[in-house]
Amino acid sequence: MNKITILTWGGIVITEVEKRGNYYFKREDLFCVNGVCGGKVRTCLALAQGETKGLITAGSRQSPQANIVAHIAQHLGIKAKVHTPTGQLSPELINAKEIGAEVIQHQYGYNTVIVKRARDNAEELGWLEIPFGMECETAIIETSQQVENIPKEIKRIVISVGSGMSLAGVLHGLIKFNRQDIHVLGVQVGADPIKRLDKYAPTNWREMVTIVKSELDYHKHAPCKEIEGIKLDPVYEGKCVPFLEKGDLFWIVGVRKTV
Repeated sequence: MNKITILTWGGIVITEVEKRGNYYFKREDLFCVNGVCGGKVRTCLALAQGETKGLITAGSRQSPQANIVAHIAQHLGIKAKVHTPTGQLSPELINAKEIGAEVIQHQYGYNTVIVKRARDNAEELGWLEIPFGMECETAIIETSQQVENIPKEIKRIVISVGSGMSLAGVLHGLIKFNRQDIHVLGVQVGADPIKRLDKYAPTNWREMVTIVKSELDYHKHAPCKEIEGIKLDPVYEGKCVPFLEKGDLFWIVGVRKTV
């Protein structure tokens, strides 16, 4: 494995791009804090700076968000509460509990319900709410800067699409760094991201990206566990592998701690 270097720009860590085999990889999974890794970790850390009481968030049972928030809270020496639907706890939620986070489950598991419960809880306690799916401008700013070191020869980026925030950030970055020669293939692994993309992505995002839907259900893990020696998140990146073509840049948003 090649030595990984991490660059910095204006206080934002720029993660490396590697070429392995037939593909290039944007290694957001190499940004790690307190054992959790990825672009969403960077966003959570940026949002949480200066918080002295606690962090509260909402997330699905399969999402790594709860565990990310729990580990960032532990890193900062503050408390964490996570709101999620009822049902068997995933390894990520079990790990969050093991390090001291309070997991609060709700019978009605719609995203709108758990998001409102988390928001109300944050307002009641005066804690910081980390938004569901990292839906915030900070995520856009942090992710857009990552386009800075994309090699000139790249013509297509493949990225998993959950909330759509990472994709929106990448698209803004392509405009910022004048790389609109690159087309993006977004692999939808969960709910329809269109409304969130309309809100956060560039106005011409439909011209910049093609969205395809994974055949696998969101809660089902992909059979591909790694590629070229790089571990893949089974809910997100693993579902992108069937769509990769030679010369693509595979944008690794992150990898859950319990893989």
